[in-house]
Amino acid sequence: MLYRTRIAAATTLLAAGLATAAPPKVVSLPNSDAQCFAPWATNTKLFQYPAKKGPYRIALANGYIANTWRIQMIKTAKAYAAQPDVAAKLKEFKVVSTGEDVAAQIAAINNFIDSGYDAIVVNAQNPAAFKPVIKRANDAGVVLVAFDNILDTEEAINVNVDQKGLGKYWAEWLVKNVPNGGKVLEVRGVSGTSVDRDRHDGIQEVFKASGKKWDTVEVIGKWDDPTAQKVTADAIAVHKRFDAITAQGGDTGVVQAMIDAKHPFVPFGGETENGFRKFCAKFGSQGLKCASGGTGPAQVAVAIKTAIAALEGKVVPQSVKLPLARVEYPNLKDGADFYPALSDNFFVGNSFPTCGINFSAQEIMGQSEANK
Repeated sequence: MLYRTRIAAATTLLAAGLATAAPPKVVSLPNSDAQCFAPWATNTKLFQYPAKKGPYRIALANGYIANTWRIQMIKTAKAYAAQPDVAAKLKEFKVVSTGEDVAAQIAAINNFIDSGYDAIVVNAQNPAAFKPVIKRANDAGVVLVAFDNILDTEEAINVNVDQKGLGKYWAEWLVKNVPNGGKVLEVRGVSGTSVDRDRHDGIQEVFKASGKKWDTVEVIGKWDDPTAQKVTADAIAVHKRFDAITAQGGDTGVVQAMIDAKHPFVPFGGETENGFRKFCAKFGSQGLKCASGGTGPAQVAVAIKTAIAALEGKVVPQSVKLPLARVEYPNLKDGADFYPALSDNFFVGNSFPTCGINFSAQEIMGQSEANK
């Protein structure tokens, strides 16, 4: 009798689990927060997951960690999860960084699914390798949200800026500011990621359509200041002179390499690091005219906010488009576009007011980037 009772109880629990374990439905209901969760396009699908009762277990599955953007992103995620109104909805918030090994990141996501987490946010090492794990998450009723380096899928939620559009922005600005074309140093990011691919494609598409002759020298800077500084120094030693530079990250290191090599300052389209913008403001009149555009690591907070909304049964877009933070020479303002007292490694523009997401530097820097 006791055995049968246990079997019946287990069957009831299994049935309850299966009732909530369902992939998202595509719905025609209104977007729950169109200001924050802006759809990527007019034809972007709207998702609705079965509502779950909180508090929730949410995991962040990060890949590459060895640059300042990723470190700030991890700290921002922890700072957001610690905010009282967010913490009240969380039973557990787990962070794991697995490096550049795609299989290790997929294994981590599978482990979170098997461990019963309600949602997983992921900065993916590869845009196309996650199809099986996306299906597993959907079959288990786990909300999967990719951000920054997103997934080539319409079966999970993506949160991102227009990365290809960012590459176009830098290149279009260089086309205007280097009227005769020339040799350009392109400092790329982490190979194999969607961000590196999309930004590179945007840059090269504009150059090819400009009607000017561009000779591009590509180096791999991994969005990291020391790495970008070294590969820039090597490129200058080999090629002697560039007419323009564009870099996806590690831009402070790129400028330092120019200074060390006594390379003349040239127009530069780059990211939003505080150190880079300080250099641009200081040396703009000497030739370091800059277009600085990108998105702060706080997009991880938008991803977590989206995951919580989905768990609550709210309608969210399958693909959420975030705004870019931009500023160009000579309009860089002390205290607004860069901060002399803050670390060079701090990424400026690390807030999304339309989502109610704002962070002080102290709030972020007080966190650790370690796995938790």
